[in-house]
Amino acid sequence: MAKKQKPMFSGSEWTFELINRAYKECEEIAHEELKLDLYPNQVEIISSDQMLELYSSVGMPVNYQHWSFGKSFLRDEFNYRKGLSGLAYEIIVNTDPCISYLMEENSMTMQTLVIAHAAMGHNSFFKNNYMFKQWTNADSIVDYLIFARDYILECESRYGRQAVEEMLDSCHALSRHGVDRYARSAPLGKEVARKKQANREEQLRKEENDLWRTLPTKNKEVEDHPSTFPSEPEENILYFIEKYSPNLENWQREIVRIVRKIAQYFYPQLQTQICNEGWASFTHHYIMTRLEEKGLLTGGQYLEFLQSHTNVVAQRTFDQKYYSGFNPYWLGFSMFSDMKRIAQTPTKEDEEWFPDIAGQNWVDVLHDGMKNYRDESFIRQFLSPKMIRENRLFLIDDKQTSDTYGIENIHNESGYRAVRSALAEQNAYHHKFPEIQVVDANMRGDRKLSLAHYVYDGILLNEGTNSVLKHLRSLWGYPVTLYCIDANDHKKILKTYELV
Repeated sequence: MAKKQKPMFSGSEWTFELINRAYKECEEIAHEELKLDLYPNQVEIISSDQMLELYSSVGMPVNYQHWSFGKSFLRDEFNYRKGLSGLAYEIIVNTDPCISYLMEENSMTMQTLVIAHAAMGHNSFFKNNYMFKQWTNADSIVDYLIFARDYILECESRYGRQAVEEMLDSCHALSRHGVDRYARSAPLGKEVARKKQANREEQLRKEENDLWRTLPTKNKEVEDHPSTFPSEPEENILYFIEKYSPNLENWQREIVRIVRKIAQYFYPQLQTQICNEGWASFTHHYIMTRLEEKGLLTGGQYLEFLQSHTNVVAQRTFDQKYYSGFNPYWLGFSMFSDMKRIAQTPTKEDEEWFPDIAGQNWVDVLHDGMKNYRDESFIRQFLSPKMIRENRLFLIDDKQTSDTYGIENIHNESGYRAVRSALAEQNAYHHKFPEIQVVDANMRGDRKLSLAHYVYDGILLNEGTNSVLKHLRSLWGYPVTLYCIDANDHKKILKTYELV
């Protein structure tokens, strides 16, 4: 065995020299043992006030101004000062270089932990997971946010703060329905965005003439469309509004575009929370354990880490206080740990269920899980019968047609598959956010906009639907109708919302 080294630090106070040493040791393990491919790291130490400011701007180092961000700041600050909630030990931003913000109140042990968690774990996930590679441009998002901030400030000076805020309110209400799910997002960048925005304005100026100004539309394109439009349902509602709304000025279309571009940036994070947090938790646990084995952490420091780690990955039972469903840290960490077990010491059951990973190199197995899956597919592929048994997972029959609960699936082969499928489905995008598409826009008549919400498992929209539709009605400028349709029977309309 290699001779143990001296601990990196003795007390709880951190210094920049100690943080630099801890970073180098974590990076060495990440590269040599976990084989992680990382963005360059930028580690910054911030105060609790600065952390609260990051909370209010959805974790981004720069953003445009909006009253909702200030509301979030006041709420989080009040809860923090009153001791009603704590703050994250770190925030990491998916950029190139990857920015990790560490709280100055952290002890040196905690600074080491969050370096391993964020600067190594999350960083490698951002760079290598297929969702982030397909949908985000880490090297240009900050530039695009600078463009967005400057453009919106310019609009406020030209058209008034209230008009701009009303536009942002409507766009934010629809931001979850402003993403492309099947096509690659266009590259982002400050200069590229400014050039494209200027080109769009110039093209529209050329198209305008006295004839078009007398028509009840500010978008010439809509006059060329057939009466049945679009030819295929459009799931990106903000994109459809930006391109075809008869009601918007050019500057308003650019704001719609800004909001949907930023929403697209966060789209992968909404689908990879379990994978992302699980991978980061597995990474920090492995690195911190190796630091202790090398002698770079004392027993007391390792216990401090374990206490924090245990709290983060704890899974409360349904009858415990503050239970709120599955803890993504616990589920992701447990699954990656279980995959390592299957690769290293598979049982006969593991070999039957996971022949492709049983007995294989565990680093390669975990890299495949980290790179090529999102939450839904990750659970569907790797949740093992052993995990289901040990955590006593089973499936309840809670159909609306039944007056009582019943146990639908237990711990047998068909039960394992049903439990795994149900948990995977619970983490599907359409389960978290309603699937709504534009199905018709009557461009030659009353310009009525028709949308379809496909209802899964009988789960209808909530009471706030009319409020959101008012924002859509404001952006479109003409009547809006939303049909709630049974996902299994598209001829069956369950409910209709209409704003004239």
